[in-house]
Amino acid sequence: MGEFTMPSLGADMDEGTLVEWLVEPGAPIRRGDPVAVVETAKSTIEVECFQSGTMGRPLVEPGTTVPVGTPLALIETAAEARPKAHRTHKPRKEPQGPPAPEAARPATAAEPAPARTPADSEARDLGRVGSGPLIRHLAERGGVDLAALRGSGPAGRVTRADIERAAAAATTAPPRRARATPLARRRAAELGVDLSSVAGTGRDAAIRAEDVSRAASGHAGTPSPPPRTTAAARASRPSEDQAPAMRRAIARLMTRANRDVPHYYLSTPVDMAAPLDWLHDHNRRSPMSERLLPAALLLKAAAVAAREVPELNGFWTDDRFTAGEGVQLGVAVSLRGGGLIAPVLRGADTLDVPALMGALKDLVTRARSGRLRGSELSGATLTVTNLGDQGVETVFGVVHPPQVALVGFGRVVDRPWAVDGLLGVRPVVTVTLSADHRATDGAVGARYLTAVDRLLQNPEKL
Repeated sequence: MGEFTMPSLGADMDEGTLVEWLVEPGAPIRRGDPVAVVETAKSTIEVECFQSGTMGRPLVEPGTTVPVGTPLALIETAAEARPKAHRTHKPRKEPQGPPAPEAARPATAAEPAPARTPADSEARDLGRVGSGPLIRHLAERGGVDLAALRGSGPAGRVTRADIERAAAAATTAPPRRARATPLARRRAAELGVDLSSVAGTGRDAAIRAEDVSRAASGHAGTPSPPPRTTAAARASRPSEDQAPAMRRAIARLMTRANRDVPHYYLSTPVDMAAPLDWLHDHNRRSPMSERLLPAALLLKAAAVAAREVPELNGFWTDDRFTAGEGVQLGVAVSLRGGGLIAPVLRGADTLDVPALMGALKDLVTRARSGRLRGSELSGATLTVTNLGDQGVETVFGVVHPPQVALVGFGRVVDRPWAVDGLLGVRPVVTVTLSADHRATDGAVGARYLTAVDRLLQNPEKL
């Protein structure tokens, strides 16, 4: 029996609050499926399970705050279920020898049991369980519960005609019970929301607590509920209720980083005429939904430069540097109401610029709506912060341990710039690097900034 535990979603996370279960006991789960919503000091996160099996008994109720590593639920893995099946169904091997006469041979435990008749209830149950993929698909599409259906086929097997009859009967029957998490049902009862009118955003369109809250806020004439203080309520309003806790978490991490990490800082101005011209030409030929922002080019250049200068792409742990596997780019995102979070763009150096732009938009949207997954908040090998849209020209950030570097981009501004001996006005961005002096020195940092500059002057190759 495996355990699903409260995960560590960052170096500064000591505890978390279980907000909501996304699957019910007995439901099958696959590796990577989100099974719970957890609230940290910084955000509300969908947490995945990292083993396949069957959801077991929950050990922690929603609304409970527990330390990192605390078991939240039990999970029966496929490996545990398989030996049971083998012990139950594997026949015992008989010794070799001449067969005894049929009438004289004694019965043994290895002999098969007498065949059951189609009327036998167990045979009917086995027939339902053994229904093929087509039958299961038709049942799911028609909203038919196979376990409650009496089959008309051999040995009680369910046939296509049985499914069609049950689906036709269901159209005149009362509506099926909506798929919803337990917390969503309680929330619906509190707010007076009809679950049949709510569109679910969970797994297999299951209704989640935030779907109910969204539906309630959209009901015209519905009186506003009294202020809520549950964990689920905080999840729906992270900018209001989580801001103080987030500031405390950021304060602890930054204090430790400034105390333990010997920083050095470098900066360089970069001519943005070539990348902006390329961007303008690309956007002029692209539909609105595929147009790019300068941030996409800046992030791609930062990621490729990290691949070229791997000494800055990794972690300082156990008094030594460990290079990261690939470039997992953390992107600092400011949240509504204050605070920030840094979700991860996986393999950022391998994405083309349009794909990176799409991934960035998706991450920012979900970060600000509290829909990130746990795996998107860990494993960053390098972090980038871009405050250009806030009007800042230069930003020197604090390294997020155990990473060893942070890259900053400011606002693109027009400045006097000499090109081929002629003075003109060019768009310029200041690129900065904050780095851990234990892992590298200024010469390595200078190589990195030079690589960023060179890459941006050839945007068509990014």
